[in-house]
Amino acid sequence: MKNIIYPLLLILFASVFTACDDATVTEETEEWIHLFNGENLDGWDIKIAGYELNDNVFNTFRVEDGMLRVSYDDYEEWNDELGHIFYHEPFSHYRIVVEYRFVGEQVAGGPDWGFLNNGIMMHSQPAATLTLDQPLPISFEMQLLHSEGDIVRPNGNLYLPGTQVVLDGELTEEDYFPSASEPYYGEEWVRAEAVVLGDSLVQHILDGEVVIEYSEPRIGGEGPDFYDPDYKEYGEPLTEGHIAFQAETHPTDFRTIKILPLKGCMDPDAANFKSYYVVDDPDTCEY
Repeated sequence: MKNIIYPLLLILFASVFTACDDATVTEETEEWIHLFNGENLDGWDIKIAGYELNDNVFNTFRVEDGMLRVSYDDYEEWNDELGHIFYHEPFSHYRIVVEYRFVGEQVAGGPDWGFLNNGIMMHSQPAATLTLDQPLPISFEMQLLHSEGDIVRPNGNLYLPGTQVVLDGELTEEDYFPSASEPYYGEEWVRAEAVVLGDSLVQHILDGEVVIEYSEPRIGGEGPDFYDPDYKEYGEPLTEGHIAFQAETHPTDFRTIKILPLKGCMDPDAANFKSYYVVDDPDTCEY
């Protein structure tokens, strides 16, 4: 699809602004939040299908060499332990950057769809609201999917467990949509990004290029299996939610997980004004 950057998004990548009083150009600091501290899993919740909240079965999610690792070293064989790790704080408008790589072999017993597969789950329901056996959170996913040999597929695809979006002007009925990305191979580090603007625009970005974009995310569609029906309110707009990463049977390393909030104080007279914010939150202003 076309690499379209809406005029609104040009704000996100500007690194300078013109001061009103003296017309000089001053660099403005982007206040990124590093969700992973490189030392431990503080601030994260773990939910693995079939296990209670924060039961990190077989030490699936671990910190090694300053990286967040999805590891299967302690598994003899995979038995449907589909897992996710959730950041505790929800976000609504933001830009997220992840540096990841796939390493080693898929765990014994892993399904074909889990081969070289992980994902960034966005606007996810909280970890504590998943049922015991629920394999996926209600969310929308930027799929991280690599290719090998005769297995060739695009990266940065869209998966919709329990959600719908407007894609190419139409409300989705299916739950999976491939991106316009070229295939990615090997174990090199990859930079994946997404821009999420509440329940309006969402873009998946690889190597600086938009590979798929959509709008108006909402709860709906099929699945996920074993969800709590009291939580799934069909048609409810997804204006915010949690960030989660997957354990889908292939070892994965994450060395960078950072987020740039795009909602905050937009009063130029405030000490914490940022020109790149796209949604005003006056209650956060500091004078």
